[in-house]
Amino acid sequence: MSETGIKADWIAVDWGTSNLRCYAMSRSGTVLAQASSPKGMGQLAREDFEPALLELIGPWLAGPTDVIACGMVGSRQGWVEAPYSTAPCPVLPDQVVMPPCDDPRLKVRVISGVQQIKPNHDVMRGEETQIAGFLSLNKDWDGVVCLPGTHTKWVHISANEIISFRTFMTGEMFNLLSQNSVLKHSVGGAGWDDLAFAEGLELAMSRPETLAANLFSIRAADLLTDQTPHQARAKLSGLLIGAELAASKPYWLGQNVCVLGADGLSKIYTDALQAQAVPVTQTDGTRMTLAGLTAAHAHVKETV
Repeated sequence: MSETGIKADWIAVDWGTSNLRCYAMSRSGTVLAQASSPKGMGQLAREDFEPALLELIGPWLAGPTDVIACGMVGSRQGWVEAPYSTAPCPVLPDQVVMPPCDDPRLKVRVISGVQQIKPNHDVMRGEETQIAGFLSLNKDWDGVVCLPGTHTKWVHISANEIISFRTFMTGEMFNLLSQNSVLKHSVGGAGWDDLAFAEGLELAMSRPETLAANLFSIRAADLLTDQTPHQARAKLSGLLIGAELAASKPYWLGQNVCVLGADGLSKIYTDALQAQAVPVTQTDGTRMTLAGLTAAHAHVKETV
């Protein structure tokens, strides 16, 4: 629920597939209040977006208020489709889209995502805003941003532009294999084993073509040895992330790398990259999203 008694100068919105997160902001970019709900894009019909937003931010509205939104709210199935910018492109696009609103207090602008046509087809929505936040706090930074998640992205940045990027379904594969394959009988819990992770990482990086066989070995080790569910979980993660690092090597080899996301998963990627002697900076995804929405708000004000 929203805090009462707060009046926002503008409102930052991170609207993903599963969750809606809103922040009442001051002119200086300070968070005055925040609220969230499970009413993500995936659960809403188009006519439900405005009521879901007002449910959280209504108490913060004193009059016409800028609302800057990023994420899947701008997808084809979202409130309004915000056309992709095409890489190479500036991190903050000039184009934003305004969905129709019945409440006159709402001045909503949705940030466009980014698409890539060559050398491979790829898309992102929301990550571009996190990257914009990182660059707003790290001026003139060039390198590669890794955004771990269900669909991990590797993004080459130069001169404040997205040059190219590649998405890996590593997180989704981990969930599918650990919950819906034969490995569900072996992988369990939330524990961790550094040695098992390192073993899986090394196996997949040195011989990624053996990934499918090494995955089954996790099940076999459960049947034939005293392997624990925590060890199996860590080795599965190591194998999948190792295969990803082997495939993404053209992005991270010889580059400065920023790992941007939630602490737990980001640390796993950071440790894996540091094991390859890659210079890595780790930073918080929520903080970068807010910094990116703040930069986008200022950018919109300049271009309107």
